[in-house]
Amino acid sequence: MTKLRSPPSLRLRLQAIIVVPIVLLLIIASAVTYRLVLTFDNREHDRALAADARAIASLLAQDGHLSDQASYLLSYDAEGHNYFVLQSNLRGDLGHTDQYVPPFTHLDVGVAPKFFDARIGSETVRAVTLSVQSLTDVHEIFTVTLAESLDSRARLADEMLLITLILYGLLVTGLVGLTGVGVWLGLRSLQPLIDRLVLRSQSLEAVTDDHVPREILPLTQTIDSSFLRLRTAIEVQEQFVADAAHQLRTPLAGLRLHSEQALATDDPKLVRESLHHIHQLTLRASRTANQLLALLQAQSSLDTEEFHTQIDLAALVRETVIEWVPTGLRDRIDFGYQGTDGPLWLTGNAAALHELLCNLLHNCQTYGGRGTRVTVSLQSNQDGSIELCVSDDGKGVPADCLPRLGERFYRVPGSASGGTGLGLAIAARIAARHSATLRFGSSAEGGLSVILTFNSLTSTSKLAPGFLRQPS
Repeated sequence: MTKLRSPPSLRLRLQAIIVVPIVLLLIIASAVTYRLVLTFDNREHDRALAADARAIASLLAQDGHLSDQASYLLSYDAEGHNYFVLQSNLRGDLGHTDQYVPPFTHLDVGVAPKFFDARIGSETVRAVTLSVQSLTDVHEIFTVTLAESLDSRARLADEMLLITLILYGLLVTGLVGLTGVGVWLGLRSLQPLIDRLVLRSQSLEAVTDDHVPREILPLTQTIDSSFLRLRTAIEVQEQFVADAAHQLRTPLAGLRLHSEQALATDDPKLVRESLHHIHQLTLRASRTANQLLALLQAQSSLDTEEFHTQIDLAALVRETVIEWVPTGLRDRIDFGYQGTDGPLWLTGNAAALHELLCNLLHNCQTYGGRGTRVTVSLQSNQDGSIELCVSDDGKGVPADCLPRLGERFYRVPGSASGGTGLGLAIAARIAARHSATLRFGSSAEGGLSVILTFNSLTSTSKLAPGFLRQPS
């Protein structure tokens, strides 16, 4: 059985993000502090060593020699070892410690003391050399070399480093504790938001309010957006189910009635009439189901990539009108197109726009009747928009009914039967998905005029006037 991994801890992650850099900075600060202390300590010891060398040189310049007591005091050091070498250019070696310091170069009188590091046996020492002129003999020059071990210097720096590490360790411990408390208190401020999410898991209401910290505001806004899309999808599905039940109830009831009549009689004529009615009701139910599915797709709020492709609207409109020519010849409907032979581009969904135009043409066919002339025109306006117009010379729509066109299942009173009342509603939804406006009015011939205006034109292609109409 696979062992489930425990979820990562946000609190531990935040503490690590805060504490780890602090610890690294403290380590660097300790190293820098140690280096600074060692540098300062060496500078002070060098200054003291040079002062001792000048004092000894002054005694030699006055007396010409150094007493045994002074030599003992020079070599004594409670924390390490001191070494010295006294030389004269006339008398040679005037005294030195048991461990002889490596040879030194004589310096000119008046030159600043020279510092250097040397090895005496296994010990590293710090040495200084200077030369003075004798006050009793102008030809005699004394060279004084003093050296001291580095033990005392390193010991002081080590003590300072130890103190620094102890202080920094206490500081890190305190910071870790305070950081843990601060992170815990900060995460507790999210508890009200979590409680609201739990309460809204069923209602899908927005969770963002004035108390949400701005650092997680993008998260709550994303959640609210997801809730909104989910609510919209649920509402669309519920409306679809209600519409389907409402629209399919009548044809299904008719199918049941006529099928029962056909089964209850042996008269071939009555059976044939019942089958004819069943066929018509089946076509109506199929048309209604297809229209409901198209309306559901048009109402979808999902921003899919299909609605962001480049479309040649002129070619799409021409091809759609040509598709309807055979239907027009059968029902004696005169379909015509007036527009351009060249491309005219916009951003949208080709299948949805084809469905929109088919619904407008079907609306003209259903309510216009035989002998109706339907003209589809396409033009580019000076403001860069594209205008698609579908007009007919039928009996038209009363002015008081025009504002209701585009509502689901609305049909103009007294209109011909056979429609579902969904065609213009689907067209309105598809237009809204393309950020286009759909207007209804009366045509110049007295029929219905539907004008679709696309505001987001992505090409400046100009229309070349042309006209296409099927043969009468």
